[in-house]
Amino acid sequence: MFNYAGIIVNNESIMVDKVFTYGIPEGLVNHVNIGSKVKVPFGKGNKKIDGYVIELYENASDNIQRLKYIDSIVSANILFGEKQVKLIKFMKERYLCSYLDCIRVMLPSGILKNMASKLEQRLYTAKAPEGNLYKKNYVNIYQAVKHNEGLYNKNRLSNEFGFSLSSINTLIKHQILIVKQQKIDRVSDKIYERYEARKLNNNQKIVYDSICNGREDKYLIHGITGSGKTEIYLQLVEKNLKENKDCIVLVPEISLTPQMLERFKGRFGNNISVFHSRMSEGERYDEWMRVKEGRTKLAIGARSAIFLPFNNLGLIILDEEHDGSYKSESNPKYDCREVAEFVAGNNQAKVVYGTATPSMETYYRAKKGEVRLLSINSRADNAKLPEVTVVDMRDELISNNRSIFSRELHEDIRNNIEQGNQIILFLNRRGFSPFVSCRSCGFVYRCRQCDISLTYHREDNMLHCHYCGYKERPKNTCPKCGSKYIKYFGIGTEKVEEAVKKYFPGVKTLRMDMDTTRGKDSYINIYEAFKKGEAQVLIGTQMVSKGLDFPNVTLVGILAADLTLNLPDYKSAERTFQLITQVSGRAGRSSKEGKVVVQTYSPEHYSIVSSAHSNYEEFYNEEIGIRKSMEYIPFNDIINVNLNSLNEKLLIDTIRKVYDDLQILFQHDKNVHILGPCPCSISKIKELYRWQIILKGKFDIDTKQRIKKVVYDNLKFVYNDIKLNLDVNPNTLI
Repeated sequence: MFNYAGIIVNNESIMVDKVFTYGIPEGLVNHVNIGSKVKVPFGKGNKKIDGYVIELYENASDNIQRLKYIDSIVSANILFGEKQVKLIKFMKERYLCSYLDCIRVMLPSGILKNMASKLEQRLYTAKAPEGNLYKKNYVNIYQAVKHNEGLYNKNRLSNEFGFSLSSINTLIKHQILIVKQQKIDRVSDKIYERYEARKLNNNQKIVYDSICNGREDKYLIHGITGSGKTEIYLQLVEKNLKENKDCIVLVPEISLTPQMLERFKGRFGNNISVFHSRMSEGERYDEWMRVKEGRTKLAIGARSAIFLPFNNLGLIILDEEHDGSYKSESNPKYDCREVAEFVAGNNQAKVVYGTATPSMETYYRAKKGEVRLLSINSRADNAKLPEVTVVDMRDELISNNRSIFSRELHEDIRNNIEQGNQIILFLNRRGFSPFVSCRSCGFVYRCRQCDISLTYHREDNMLHCHYCGYKERPKNTCPKCGSKYIKYFGIGTEKVEEAVKKYFPGVKTLRMDMDTTRGKDSYINIYEAFKKGEAQVLIGTQMVSKGLDFPNVTLVGILAADLTLNLPDYKSAERTFQLITQVSGRAGRSSKEGKVVVQTYSPEHYSIVSSAHSNYEEFYNEEIGIRKSMEYIPFNDIINVNLNSLNEKLLIDTIRKVYDDLQILFQHDKNVHILGPCPCSISKIKELYRWQIILKGKFDIDTKQRIKKVVYDNLKFVYNDIKLNLDVNPNTLI
């Protein structure tokens, strides 16, 4: 019998980030479980707050003083079990986050708010009409309900068949129809066209058999674009479902979800859970409950779907494994790949990574034998990889071509439009002009809350901050010197769209970026419209680079390959190679041959040369040498200690104290390098000043906890004024 519980209280202060022991009142013994949400008295005033039970004890430790007791159980639902508790503890140690952060990311907000399932009145038959009620209209109503028990409510039955509500109410009054409350899932019931299974070619079959029969628990499918990785996923899932095992299929972006749904629901039907951030609170609650109650065995979703509470997990697939979206940028700053491996290990499941451009970390692990490497070097239907041409934009300037499009790309766009083919134009920058400046005095419009230039958007004639959302209307004269020499510099996706319409009148375009996909179904609508051929040209940011399969696309134009290359970040070359290779892979995916035009001012850079050759190994060998010499990931861990505050002086004083204490902590360890403290590349966001310290080295769990203690100790008395972000192996140091 458990008389005591270890509880995480719902309080965000880092000072109370620990397990508190509470007594279980006699009346609640045997009712409090691991995963229970309870009310507990907390603090000097014994305010009743929520808590989450993560441990149960028969006896309390001797040093407990002033023991308090659980007040009540908030919800009958057991929110998580022992496997999830292990995951919570793993994440807390690995990512230096709080217990509460981990619990919140594992549970949808509707669960945390005690949301209930949606109930609706549905109609069922009780007895057949007779006597005066045995009329044709009444019999028709009865038959419609009988053939679809529980499908209709009164309004839907009336609207679909034209029956009057008074007639339906008459049958209810005479108990020929009865009304029952029924749980309704708030999810789309769209029916997808059947997606038939395809016979695997020899390369696909080798990969499939290797995973099915292999004893390893981690696999990397390194398959070039168009090599048929999705069909392998489908057949792996089918095998696991037949063995009554649950499966999770993860995609990095919501933009990929429509295509995956199209294929998976087309293959397996609609009983698939979908889980991503664009869904409503109610939809996410319903999907989580479907999984929890065992009503579905397959989930497709973005990063957070890894936390769905499956009971018999057999397979986790991470498509486009290399993508930065698998690393969370908000607390807890977890890496979905590491979490997936932990979850799989907890369930004796297999993890399958798939990509044409593996992350450096995963490929390095595969080379070391920690992950089994399975390669596919040809396209599934024997289609050719597209021809890749690299255009040196310096030559275009010498030739007096000031257009967005090089002469070669302009000619290729014209030819493909005339031939009725589709085109993708990629530029990893949204908006119309990245910055607006005065040519007289050099003034640049900047965000009032962030250390960043404002981007001009022609659609609403406003300057936008892409970090905090601040907007400002531009003036015709310089706010600083009053001159009229205000100029809009650079290009964004809006400007590309305008240029296409200018140079190729009448051509229909679609744009896929953060501005056009804010709506809930925007991704799906743009994806389906382009697939149906409602536009010839799709213009987009990195959303268009990820796995989308349009058979009629024969030309891809990469307008500014240097944008990611010139970022002051250790992963800039890797991101450039991945983006160029992935976007290039959208061309020529059917019987039509494809072409890619890469526009750059750095044609000799190894990331661009290797991507033009479609040679990952060449890029990897060059990049891994640089990473080793610079002691970056995967040879070392990186911990970013990032502090933000409205008070710049307090921030600087505090982070310098943190630095001094870290220097003392590692004074005898020459393998740990401490960089900083210094302002972040973007030194201010939303009026918060930002400074950081970077630590490079090999950090075990104990060392990480000592680093965390140093930081926490320095924030004890200023925690309300300084925001802390600890990030283990961050995606970026900007």
